[in-house]
Amino acid sequence: MQFNATSRSVQGSSASRRLRRAGRVPAIVYGGDAAPQSIELDHNEIFHALRKEEFHSSILNMQLDGKSTQVLLRAVQWHPYKPQVLHVDFQRVAAGQALHTKVPLHFINAEVSPAVKLSGAIVNHVLTEIEVNCLPNDLPQFIEVDLGNLVAGGSVHVSDLKAPKGVTFAVAGDVVVATAIAKGGAAEDAAAAEEK
Repeated sequence: MQFNATSRSVQGSSASRRLRRAGRVPAIVYGGDAAPQSIELDHNEIFHALRKEEFHSSILNMQLDGKSTQVLLRAVQWHPYKPQVLHVDFQRVAAGQALHTKVPLHFINAEVSPAVKLSGAIVNHVLTEIEVNCLPNDLPQFIEVDLGNLVAGGSVHVSDLKAPKGVTFAVAGDVVVATAIAKGGAAEDAAAAEEK
């Protein structure tokens, strides 16, 4: 994915307010061999880009003053109640340098799992993203979680996930990713016992 940026010479809160009123977003790019650099972005372009999941978990091509730089989105600051981006942080990416970042989880086959189909259980997504370590070229856009074998009362752990080639999970294998919770639970069982 690609986006445009321009260098920013003036800094400070009043300069940032003027930028925002003009439909621009102050941002910074850091990391790699170069010094941190203040940049500005077009608000509408970055606002719509941030609504796409892959923008958050992909290597991005930043077009800055005619040069292309590979970066990773690190932080976004939003206005408390308006749909307005206040500030964005990017990190430069070097091809041979390992990354530590978060990748979204995509859950599949929940509706055909024994937990849902036979037991009427509810699948609870404990994690929605997972931390990974990998080289930039190996960075996946998402990790797939297959819930097809999940039974009622059961759970899927990080150790059950299949990491793509060149990717390692930065969390322990016994961390729970998803669980199947029976509908009603103990309160419903107690009510059924009282009726008998």
